[in-house]
Amino acid sequence: MGMIYYDGADNPIQIDDRALAHLKVVISTKLRRNESFTLSWQHPEGDAPGRTTIWLHPSIPLRFIFDDPAPVELRSEWIAAMANSASSTGGIMLVPEDVLPALEFGESDDAER
Repeated sequence: MGMIYYDGADNPIQIDDRALAHLKVVISTKLRRNESFTLSWQHPEGDAPGRTTIWLHPSIPLRFIFDDPAPVELRSEWIAAMANSASSTGGIMLVPEDVLPALEFGESDDAER
């Protein structure tokens, strides 16, 4: 389980390493372009029910920590889906990779042939 330390908060945001690796690419790209956006996620099991949204801005301190020292293999389609949502008015809604429909990733029926 990876963590994001945001704005000097004592309690990190816990996110699965694989999701965090993809999210880090999108966040880093947006912030490097000096773009601000929101990030939302549903609270994990065991936490109080609900969801949280944070405002990401280049001037706010942010640190990513991964539990696994080995980098994960990135899926460009998942990154593209997150990047597209980051540019929307709703910002990034972090959802597990397997929840997104295959067509959202640009996969075609040709993959089954």
